[in-house]
Amino acid sequence: MNFKNIHIGNIIETRVFESGIELSRICQFMKCSEEEINEMFLQQNLLTDVLLKWSKLLEYDFFRIYCQHLILYAPPSGEKTSDLTVKSSLPVFRKSLYTQEIINYILDEISSGAMTKNEVIEKYRIPKTTLHKWISKNKGKLL
Repeated sequence: MNFKNIHIGNIIETRVFESGIELSRICQFMKCSEEEINEMFLQQNLLTDVLLKWSKLLEYDFFRIYCQHLILYAPPSGEKTSDLTVKSSLPVFRKSLYTQEIINYILDEISSGAMTKNEVIEKYRIPKTTLHKWISKNKGKLL
């Protein structure tokens, strides 16, 4: 999975193929024609309400793909002092939550030689101790 350049239409089309759901059922659920469904498969981006429908129909969290992109490619935030003074009514999420897919991706990068441990630490801002814990827990996957 390429988390850097996301083409959500291709990803949805793959999930539809894997799930084996008939196009007539999809059209009924999405309330649109087959042509509109096929057009969605060509779209790199979709509206969030449409993506939410796809997530429900295909029982797959497509939004998580974008979360993985943020974890891997969003620039590190600056000083946290402003967070203490400005309160928001929006929920606060921790950026440092890594899914198993992300851990596997990073371990694959290291094991294939595409990146060194230091490059991973620098590029993705993963704490050194966290990376070493992942490596020790997944020793079988690295060789």
